Amino acid sequence: MSEQFCDVGRGITLCYETFGDPSDPTALLVMGLGTQMVAWQEDFCQRLAADGLHVVRFDNRDIGRSTHLQGRPPTIPQLLLRSKRAARYTLADMADDAAGLLRALELAPAHVIGASMGGMIAQTLAARHPRSVRSLVSIMSSTGSLRSGQPSLRVYATFLRRPPRERDAYVAHMERLFTAIGSRGLPRDLDDIRALARMSYERDHDPDGPGRQLAAILASGDRTAELRRITAPTLVIHGTADPLVSPSGGRATARAIPAAELMTIAGMGHDLPRAVWPRLIDAISEHARTAGARGENGLSPQTPPLFGPAGIGAPASVAPPESALRSPAVSP
Repeated sequence: MSEQFCDVGRGITLCYETFGDPSDPTALLVMGLGTQMVAWQEDFCQRLAADGLHVVRFDNRDIGRSTHLQGRPPTIPQLLLRSKRAARYTLADMADDAAGLLRALELAPAHVIGASMGGMIAQTLAARHPRSVRSLVSIMSSTGSLRSGQPSLRVYATFLRRPPRERDAYVAHMERLFTAIGSRGLPRDLDDIRALARMSYERDHDPDGPGRQLAAILASGDRTAELRRITAPTLVIHGTADPLVSPSGGRATARAIPAAELMTIAGMGHDLPRAVWPRLIDAISEHARTAGARGENGLSPQTPPLFGPAGIGAPASVAPPESALRSPAVSP
């Protein structure tokens, strides 16, 4: 299906796309920092759909074709000092966006799968909107604690570098970035990385959006206590060679969420290379089937469907006007 747009309230419009049969259980895919929904590659989504899931991917606020907020991104000193004053919004606001999308499309509860910052958003969604989440998969993510999941010092310079404005330089920057943070013990997908970078540049190259997203992560702080409230069946997946969110972040996430399972993938870094797709897709699909069966058998609390309340907005099949995609900053 082609890209569509949905007003989720509070001045935010999200761009989304679906795959598979709408009558199948929904799997909501949430992508990470500064990364557009197309990083959940089309054939990855199609394989999940072939396993009986109605797949929805979307651009978070401040990336891709969803609403971009106004305001300066945080400075490097503010980021290094983890200043909360630099944030225009928090992970809770981003989770509210995702909940609004599920409500407006009448797709809740959904199996929610998040990668990196998307995992943090998915965790927050499960903790704060439990009726929207049938199951949770948190991939290469963390709790926000300073005691776990910290990046390797060698990736700081590349990760914090501002993306170039010129197309070829942007593509080269993304290749360097994924060389630094990606899987070193697995085959590299350089053609995929370059194609994804070109596609992302054509869809959106706002250099300030990722900085505002990073500020939201820092402003949200340590979420360990909140994660203990999650009741959805949870699978935590982490690579053993992740230099951006160290494997201790995955272990801490699994410890914090009651009854969570932890799956490690040898050699996987902070990316989703095709070499790990079979294991990832099988794990996500099996987790969704198991969670669905537990609900049907009354072994876990039932989560009734939610319908879009008045004022949330409805999906539209055409792009909104430019003014709808550039809104004033939203306060946390």
